[in-house]
Amino acid sequence: MKYLLSAVLCAGTLTVVTPPPVEAGAISRACLSAGRKASSPALCRCIQRVANNSLSRGERKTVAKWFKDPHQAQVVRQSSRSSDERLWKKYRAFGSRASKVCG
Repeated sequence: MKYLLSAVLCAGTLTVVTPPPVEAGAISRACLSAGRKASSPALCRCIQRVANNSLSRGERKTVAKWFKDPHQAQVVRQSSRSSDERLWKKYRAFGSRASKVCG
């Protein structure tokens, strides 16, 4: 009886910790929907994590569109606007980091 009571009391103090749900970001969704052979949920999540640490929310939204229309990346790369030049440099740095971190 003592053992049962102790077990019940101990069980009452335990809490189940569940990880928070992982929300797919714009980059991850675009990566998965791009239809490339090498895409996998794990790879796309990794790329999203790197993007979260490398690009602003607006930049991530812009870059996500490039998965569907890569020509837009070239438009930004060849643009003479200083804001496009900054975005392109950040994108290149992000791509390099993602390649190193995610394989």
